[in-house]
Amino acid sequence: MVVDSQLQQAGYPFTSHFLDLNGLQYHYLDEGQGEAVVMLHGNPSWSFYYRNLVRELRSTHRVIVPDHIGCGLSDKPADSQYSYRLEQRVADLDALLNSLDLPAKLTLVVHDWGGMIGMAWAAANPERIARLVIFNTAAFPLPEGKKFPLALKICRDTQFGAFLVQGLNIFARGAAWVGCKRRRMSAELRKAYCSPYDSWHNRVATLRFVQDIPLAADDPGFDLIHRVGQALPQFAQVPTCICWGEKDFVFDRYFLEKWQEYLPQAEVHSFADCGHYILEDAADEILPLVKQFLLANPVATAAKSS
Repeated sequence: MVVDSQLQQAGYPFTSHFLDLNGLQYHYLDEGQGEAVVMLHGNPSWSFYYRNLVRELRSTHRVIVPDHIGCGLSDKPADSQYSYRLEQRVADLDALLNSLDLPAKLTLVVHDWGGMIGMAWAAANPERIARLVIFNTAAFPLPEGKKFPLALKICRDTQFGAFLVQGLNIFARGAAWVGCKRRRMSAELRKAYCSPYDSWHNRVATLRFVQDIPLAADDPGFDLIHRVGQALPQFAQVPTCICWGEKDFVFDRYFLEKWQEYLPQAEVHSFADCGHYILEDAADEILPLVKQFLLANPVATAAKSS
């Protein structure tokens, strides 16, 4: 898939880059120069989610935004070609960041599954984390008191749910419909979000991400995310900005309170009328907030030592 004119018109006028991962093409954006800012998307979105923030920051920062394998403009392999597991996602990110000539320290911007992937990488490379920007996400097991949503349970654990996700694209289409609460996405914007997931084959990652949600001790990825949660206090002195949509039906106040428990130093901007896709709902407020946060907490741009 290439960036067509419709995506460019929707605000995605970027140059594509690719890293070869054992024969798979891992797509990423690499815009601007200066302090490195790495943005990690979730499911069922892709790097398109960060398009406005990329344009806001690329004049002052170097912005790296990958599409996870199976997502966006990256290859969408079958299960026989790729392990759709959290551990593999972290390894992919590590391979990308190590392939680039980046400063010794970088800023992570995370949303949804990007929080688990990014913070798992951060926990293994804490010396490289200069700042954190956190949007509705998690990097720890389901908080006490939070019930796993029924709609996700159906998609995760039933054949009917799997058919809805991979056969009818209900997960991507539904997320684009309900993910904004302050202002609904236009039909054109919803189409752009869903455009990479236009066939059964191209929706495998959408389903595998849901099926890989670690809830119990015997789930793949649970041990990793448990360790990541235990490692979060080491970032208690790292400058952190949290922007949160309170009407997210998954990542609600239970998750926000957990982040504040782990990272009490964080500056928090909570939006009572916004949903999961906080960068769509509150872009006018969040873009200047994030830019100001980065400018107020500068880091050195010395090259990474080998």
